[in-house]
Amino acid sequence: MKNIAESALNVRGQTQYIDDLPEPAGCLQAAVRLSDSAHGRIIAIKTDKALALDPSVQVITGKDVPGVNQIGFNKPDEPLLPEHEWEYWGQPVALVLAKNRETARAAAKLVEIEGEELPVVTDPREAARNSDFILPSRTIQCGDTEEAFKHCAYVIEGRVESGGQEHVYLETQGAMAEVREGGKVFVISSTQGPSGVQRAIAQSLGLPMNMVEVEARRLGGAFGGKEDQAATWASLAALGAWISKKPVKLYLNRHEDMRATGKRHPYSSDFKIGAAQDGTILAFEADYYQNSGSTCDLSPAILARTVLHATGAYKIPNVRVTGYMCKTNLPSFTAFRGFGAPQAFFVIESAIDALSQASGIPVVEIQKKNLYREGDSTYFGMEMERVRAHEAFDRLLEKTQWHSLQAEISDFNHKSRTVKKGAAIIPVCFGISFTKLPMNQAGALVHVYVDGSVLVSTGAIEMGQQVSRKIATVVSETLGVPLENIRVERTTTLTVANTVPTAASTGSDLNGMAARIACLEIKKRLAGKAGELLGASPEVVRFENGMIFKNDEKTELSWKDLIVKANEARIDLSAHGFYATPDLFYDMKAERGKPFAYHVYGAAAVVATVDTMRGTYDLESVSIVHDIGHSLDISVDRGQIEGALAQGLGWSLLEDLRFGTDGKPMSDTLSTYKVPDISFMPRTMDIEFLPEIENPATPFNSKAVGEPPLQYGIAGYFAILNALRAANPAGKTFYSIPLTPEKAAGFLDGAEV
Repeated sequence: MKNIAESALNVRGQTQYIDDLPEPAGCLQAAVRLSDSAHGRIIAIKTDKALALDPSVQVITGKDVPGVNQIGFNKPDEPLLPEHEWEYWGQPVALVLAKNRETARAAAKLVEIEGEELPVVTDPREAARNSDFILPSRTIQCGDTEEAFKHCAYVIEGRVESGGQEHVYLETQGAMAEVREGGKVFVISSTQGPSGVQRAIAQSLGLPMNMVEVEARRLGGAFGGKEDQAATWASLAALGAWISKKPVKLYLNRHEDMRATGKRHPYSSDFKIGAAQDGTILAFEADYYQNSGSTCDLSPAILARTVLHATGAYKIPNVRVTGYMCKTNLPSFTAFRGFGAPQAFFVIESAIDALSQASGIPVVEIQKKNLYREGDSTYFGMEMERVRAHEAFDRLLEKTQWHSLQAEISDFNHKSRTVKKGAAIIPVCFGISFTKLPMNQAGALVHVYVDGSVLVSTGAIEMGQQVSRKIATVVSETLGVPLENIRVERTTTLTVANTVPTAASTGSDLNGMAARIACLEIKKRLAGKAGELLGASPEVVRFENGMIFKNDEKTELSWKDLIVKANEARIDLSAHGFYATPDLFYDMKAERGKPFAYHVYGAAAVVATVDTMRGTYDLESVSIVHDIGHSLDISVDRGQIEGALAQGLGWSLLEDLRFGTDGKPMSDTLSTYKVPDISFMPRTMDIEFLPEIENPATPFNSKAVGEPPLQYGIAGYFAILNALRAANPAGKTFYSIPLTPEKAAGFLDGAEV
């Protein structure tokens, strides 16, 4: 990344996040008083001791909220500060302001919450037994599974557990707010969704949205954790500024962030799979018990992606899948890279593994036999186009010399007593679009200045994934000017309104297309002026690398000269572009439609070793074949795949998110929660891209890259499981993410896991 300026700033530690920014004069520091148990009724909030600590201390509670004390929009179940009841361990109950951060945090500890403890539920299946759901269940089905199972040679049932995952973004949740002239509220927020934060602040303060400006600068990571949940901390900072009449900064430390914020949804699932004698899958059923946590948050959209990816990369004629959003007394689980799809992929791959164990048919044969093909329709009625599942899978088999590799592993395991090897493949078919259809839109504002430089504003948030670079590349290619002429501005609700979060792998797709549309409008105007200056039709004018061409012949007219002439002629050099993904539709009642603009395909093979004496394992290699379309930046895309793989492997094998039965977080520090590091990653990583393919819904036939590769980490789970089986063929198979060394030891000992 040495040729990317913003990456150089990161490497040198010079990137400014919210806590690095200069503070306005008189800025107060904020801290939050978090609840000390998972569920209780508020009797009184006593502030005397906190207020006595220092004259600068102010304590704000729910009764002080001037507008609607509610920031939940999918369902009004999330008060900014609870007035009657707290619902999870670590819920903000009071906001404390003081002259400095140390005083604010000390005062927050002195706020006393008098309450009555209430029953605590942490298990989604227990919540389901109590019929305690966030929203009604959702079922998608096709064919007749009950009848199909009667005609199957193999019918296998099983249970699958997948744990949560902490985001561990570099920059914790934070915001800085101030009330400006005329009562306007300005907030800098570490958020993926400025318009959502703007709406939450406006509602809680009782203001129209045009009185609230939210700015999002470059974030220090997010991974979904700042899509919906940033609204809480930005709204609290704005509330503090509104009441105190002074600027306020709220910035969580790592312990507070890990304790108070949501994570990837844990799931507990049941499956039933049926197949013919040759391994053709004829029927599949699954029930997904999503641990939604205490409030709605984004659980409905996440569950939607789960049930829309239930069969993974496979065509299955008879399907019935049901998802339940189970309310528990844990922090509200939220968006995380993959957004419900990894949980679905793990269930179908576990079902195929169980089928292989029962039938004796190798997993890879079952996988290959059932992959989607061109013209297939999904179980929710979407016709599949430009299908590359077999192309990716077959290339991976060839690339890894799979059958020879399996023979080598078998020979190694035969000779080695204490170290065993295993390998596994996972194919991926990942739908790209927001599952909530109205969110598939974006706007952009492009200015060309009289010196020829270009400024671009979109709703896309830069958080390390280089979406700004990709948008700049789109603008460069569209206008035909060098990349160094273009600057992508930080996102603010003043320049682009009603933005959707930068999420669902759509940041470059939606915002890039909106920017391209704006550029094409400007280019059309400029082509007319260039044609006039060159005595040619605008249709034969072309822009390339800062020069103007006529009939493919380079002219003396440069981009900068043309801009000067256009400005003198009073031609508008600004344009707003708007893009809405075409042809999307979905009937929620019938559960049929086309919810995705396209799919991303790929396949990965992981080889792993297990030391059966020490109970440790090592990831030896990973080979990936990935469908990237026409890459806007190959180095960025490669980095995204490597990062997604790391998170997928971490979720599958390492990251053990724990809560006690009383709801208390047990893994709320980086000493009790392990994340992948360089030594954890496979020693060799080989990534190959499939040839380019048409993809009209995106800029220049590119394809989304952020989320699909995370699923590749699941292959690591099955590679380890296969190595464990080589060590103890009689071990009882389990499907439980993460596959920690403790679980591996249990398998080796023949214990129930």
